[in-house]
Amino acid sequence: MRGKTQEDRDLIEILDPVAETVGFEIVRLRLMGGAETRRLQIMAERPMQPDGSGGDMNVEDCAKLSRAVSEILDAADPISGEYTLEVSSPGVDRPLTRLKDFDDYAGLEVRIELDRVAEGRKRFKGELAGVEDGQVGLNIEGEDDTTVYFPFEWLVDAKLVLTDALMKRGADQRAARVAADGGDADEDDVAAGGEDADEDDLGDDAEDEDFDLSESEED
Repeated sequence: MRGKTQEDRDLIEILDPVAETVGFEIVRLRLMGGAETRRLQIMAERPMQPDGSGGDMNVEDCAKLSRAVSEILDAADPISGEYTLEVSSPGVDRPLTRLKDFDDYAGLEVRIELDRVAEGRKRFKGELAGVEDGQVGLNIEGEDDTTVYFPFEWLVDAKLVLTDALMKRGADQRAARVAADGGDADEDDVAAGGEDADEDDLGDDAEDEDFDLSESEED
C-alpha cells in the first residue's frame, strides 16, 4: 500500500535508504500526473520510539528529507520529464500502509478497504485489534464480540478515523517528541493536518532554495 504502481514501488526501493539515513521512514509514495508534468508526493515520519515519540514530521523535517531525496533523484534520474516534489507528514488521521502500523495503532478506530469481498463486503469500520500471523485484526463496528482477521495482502486502503482518542494520542506524541528534543512546543512542531510543507509554511526561510519543497525537476 505504500506504492500504488510499479513505478511507485521502484522509487520507494531507491528512496527508502535515503530516508532512513536522515532519520525518517517513508509512509506512502505516489507519482501522479501525465507525461508532461507530474507530482511526486512523499509522506514520511520519524520512526516510532519506545518513549512514545515519533510518527510525525514538522516543517524542518520535511525540508531535510526533501533536500536528501532531491540529491538522489538528481543523480539517479529515475523520473522522465518534469515533476514537482512534495513532502508531507502523515497527519493525525493518517493512512496505515505497513503491517507494523496496525500494531502501533491498535485500539484506535479505522476504516479499511479490501481488494475482494469478505464477510459480504469490501469496506469495514471498527477498532484495530492488532496483528496476528501477518493478519490484521478488526473489531467490527456495531457487531459486539466480533473480531475478524484479514491477510495484510488483501488491504488496498486503511486510514485512521479522527476521534477524541486519536486526537489525544496525537497530542501525547507531540509532547513526547518535544520532550525528546529538549525544547518547547511551537507551531512548527508538527504538520498535524498532513499538509505539504510549502513556502508559506517556511516563512522567510523559503527564499533559500534549500527549503523549497515544491520545486520542479527536469531532465
